Amino acid sequence: MKNSPNHTRLGSYISRSAVAGETYHAYVPTALPPVPALDMDSLYKSLDQAMRALGEVDALAKLLPDISMFLYMYVRKEALISSQIEGTQSSLSDLLLFENDEKPSVPVDDVEEVSNYIAALNHGLARCQEDFPLSVRLIREMHGILLRGGRGTNASPGEFRRSQNWIGGTRPSKARFVPPPPEMVEELMSNLEKFAHDENQKLPALIKAALIHVQFETIHPFLDGNGRLGRLLITLLLCADGVLIKPILYLSLYFKEHRQLYYDMLQDVRLKGDWERWCEFFLDGVTQTATQATCDAKKIINLLEQDRMQLSKIGKASVTALKIHTYLLKKPYLSLTKAAKELDISVPAITSTVTKMAEIGILKELTGQARNRLFAYTQYLEILAIGTEPLR
Repeated sequence: MKNSPNHTRLGSYISRSAVAGETYHAYVPTALPPVPALDMDSLYKSLDQAMRALGEVDALAKLLPDISMFLYMYVRKEALISSQIEGTQSSLSDLLLFENDEKPSVPVDDVEEVSNYIAALNHGLARCQEDFPLSVRLIREMHGILLRGGRGTNASPGEFRRSQNWIGGTRPSKARFVPPPPEMVEELMSNLEKFAHDENQKLPALIKAALIHVQFETIHPFLDGNGRLGRLLITLLLCADGVLIKPILYLSLYFKEHRQLYYDMLQDVRLKGDWERWCEFFLDGVTQTATQATCDAKKIINLLEQDRMQLSKIGKASVTALKIHTYLLKKPYLSLTKAAKELDISVPAITSTVTKMAEIGILKELTGQARNRLFAYTQYLEILAIGTEPLR
């Protein structure tokens, strides 16, 4: 595709003066959908593979003993990885320890950012389940949750930016990319919302999500949190359009593993109008991510079956052990006194049962102390932790 100045797929540049008197050029994207229209013939093979992979993960999810348990942990994994792309150093164990009122190994602000992401995603999913439309209003609500407290409070949570931002470089004139001027953000986001709900658009939902993600990242409507919120919107869009029955697909791991290519692809859409290459990259990401989710779910199903079979054979303690095992799926780090209170089991009974579970290799004691011991469901954590190592 030729990069001609008259090409209608390309946005326009607006010159602005910075405080120091330097001139910079802010990019204003054209409205969706792309014109000329997407070459769908070049995308059907990738689209078909992505839809089949989604079908497989949806089918397997129904076999899980408790899909809510899987989603509970999967959402945490997505929140963690998406936040890592933006520079937080939290690991999965840091997040789970923080949620268990234990001390993480990184600054609390890092873990709070991940925790806020979980709250924002859950808020969006709950609103969609109430048939509230995926709208500018909902996006602002989620942003307000995403940036509440800690380092986000100075970035106008829930409010569109009123100043110019930029990506890369120390100032707009030296930036890799400068999004639209602040006075244009509201209209651009309104146009994006109209496209998302335009029933005359016959594009497949996956393609639509791919287009909306780029457009949102290009508008960059907030002072902070645009990357995390843009990735979060992908799952909400697919749930709202009925492509996903459950929110089980998250692309952050794929974007993290290919982050330079991801950034280059976004820029190629802006500079060259190359939507097809971006859509193919996005669809390949859906296929890989869904296939990985299927693999993870199979591993978890097998692990749970093996461990529950073992626990059913330990005699009188088996009933208590199975109850503890279910508890571990949401809280794979177990404190004896806290678990005893939450499960309404006496401390001596839970201590005895957890000790047996450690003896047969299901749990591992982490502290090496006689008091205030902490146990971990290590094999389960190892499956969940695939891909969650912080970027260095």
